Amino acid sequence: MKRSIAIVAGEPNSINSEIIAKTWKKLRKEKKIFVIGNYLILKKQLKKIKCKIKILQINKIEDFTDINSLNVLNIPLKFKSPFKVNILDTKKYVLQCLDTAHNLAFNRIIHSFVNAPIDKKIFSNKYLGVTEYLANKNKSKEVMIIYNKKLSVVPLTTHLEIKNITIKIKRTLIEKKIFLLNKYYKKLFKKKPIIAVLGLNPHNSENRKNSVENKIIIPAIQGLKQLGVDVKGPFPADTVFNNQKKLKYNIVVGMYHDQVLAPFKALYGYDAINITLGLDYLRVSPDHGTAQDIIGKNKGNPQSLISSINFLHNIND
Repeated sequence: MKRSIAIVAGEPNSINSEIIAKTWKKLRKEKKIFVIGNYLILKKQLKKIKCKIKILQINKIEDFTDINSLNVLNIPLKFKSPFKVNILDTKKYVLQCLDTAHNLAFNRIIHSFVNAPIDKKIFSNKYLGVTEYLANKNKSKEVMIIYNKKLSVVPLTTHLEIKNITIKIKRTLIEKKIFLLNKYYKKLFKKKPIIAVLGLNPHNSENRKNSVENKIIIPAIQGLKQLGVDVKGPFPADTVFNNQKKLKYNIVVGMYHDQVLAPFKALYGYDAINITLGLDYLRVSPDHGTAQDIIGKNKGNPQSLISSINFLHNIND
């Protein structure tokens, strides 16, 4: 089973069943894929979009033997409608799916897993998202990287409201995150990254003495250089994505989520995956949300999930 890749079904009120089925149909002859989720939800949602594939319920990992069927390691779920599961049942279900995947990977029964998109409301205020939830279970420090072969981005802070970002930007945070990024990137990709760091403010606050850039970001970059990290900056956010070839970096670290994710998605669309570095195993996810506006319409694009599976397969080949 160590060569198998698990897909955590994720949010039930979503397009996840659709993109999982499309991914399995495309990759089933090349990769050994199974789903951790609810068998009936998957079956009923695929029936809605008239997707005819053979689905097999299994109740333990050892039962995964029929590679001509989409195997579903069944996780119980209460529901009246397959597209309208209430938040309390969803929360219990999604966390059980994640915990099952974590236990399988942590105990080396599988080498990695992909989680399909999850609505972050299930974490309430305890965790910002799946990245932080799994880091807590691993008792580790994590770095979220949105990866594309040409360029990757890392937000220093993730799902914070804009008003709360400035108080989180500290020299220690920048140094710790980028040091971990450098360490785990080298371990995973077998090469040292060249990292560009953005300023927080437009035009780096025009180099004002009391700016975040001068008081926090520049000293952090200098400290990282002394530790042997190949890091440059700070660069203004409005031009850095135009200068990649000239500056020759392969990772851009931004101070907040949309500072790097908005231009990155404009450049690469669905051709990207979310990787959590620093865990005891590899966990990736598609770089998009639950797409609740197109549920049941058979319009879901599986490209990011396909890229996630291919990445895990190739990195462990």
